[in-house]
Amino acid sequence: MTVSRSLFAAAAIVCMAAPTFAADSKLTAAVAAHTRSSENSARDGARHPVDSLEFWGLKPGMTVIEISPGGGYWSEILAPYAKATGGHYIAATGKPDARLPAKFSDAAVYGPIHYTVFSKSSGALAAPGSADLVLTARNVHNWMADGFADKAFADFHAALKPGGILALEEHRADPKAMLPGASNGYVSTAHVIAMAEKAGFRLEAKSEINANPKDTKDHPFGVWTLPPSRQSAASGENPKFDHAKYDAIGESDRMTLRFRKP
Repeated sequence: MTVSRSLFAAAAIVCMAAPTFAADSKLTAAVAAHTRSSENSARDGARHPVDSLEFWGLKPGMTVIEISPGGGYWSEILAPYAKATGGHYIAATGKPDARLPAKFSDAAVYGPIHYTVFSKSSGALAAPGSADLVLTARNVHNWMADGFADKAFADFHAALKPGGILALEEHRADPKAMLPGASNGYVSTAHVIAMAEKAGFRLEAKSEINANPKDTKDHPFGVWTLPPSRQSAASGENPKFDHAKYDAIGESDRMTLRFRKP
């Protein structure tokens, strides 16, 4: 089975505890830019944007598709970087008319942002074999819950060039067992690898850049109990909920994986 192949091939996979890259000045400039929101910059200590993007293999001039960019944490970095290096940034949103926040229309800062649609029923992300890198951060559990994880990985594989990169970050269940459907938001590494390999990807490297050993993964509202979601009730908010314990943990323990399309 696919997971077993991953285990037997483990010796061939580069496992990195810390980044060892030469700094990309355009990338560090994009991360340091004053145009980034203070809320996003405040999360850099948990999200390690320079180290993560360099581990994933971001290079000047790439065509990058970001899946479900939300409020634009990565967009604030990737779009200016693409503009500065002659690349292309494509935001894959859930609906044809969905767009990033209004500030991203400033082409002088973000360049021409392109859009595509990614959902359970969407068509191709891009022309087949046209993207250099597809980035997805903390999304796999959502696709599992909605029943289209296999379609997601197949869509990414189709959009990437041969040799293209799938850059993936996800809340990590290990060493605990993954709950059915990853209902608490935590997915096992083996399960992610199996889905990617089923779509035709090859796992190239793992990193502990986004590990958090303080995350016990047994929170009352799953991963959403932790920052930044800080959920306090099954619905709505509980003003009496004590967030201190969970705020002290910080953001979740996460796997950081680099896959390659052969």
